[in-house]
Amino acid sequence: MLIAFDSTQQALRTEMLLEYADIEIDTCPTPKEITAGCALSIQFPKKDLQQVKQIIQSEQVEIRGIYLKSDNGYDNIHM
Repeated sequence: MLIAFDSTQQALRTEMLLEYADIEIDTCPTPKEITAGCALSIQFPKKDLQQVKQIIQSEQVEIRGIYLKSDNGYDNIHM
């Protein structure tokens, strides 16, 4: 799973929040298939999706979307 952002500030804030929640993450460049205002994205395991969504909502994090890698690129599963 991958979270894309419109701002670097939100990406860094989310990185801190997810690390604090002990979610295994990897900060990476935003894939070219995803149009976003920020060059950073965060990858995380699919098993943590519900917890990640809950953190994003409760902390009012502004994201471009949550994406699932597919054969055709990336599918947005959450805005």
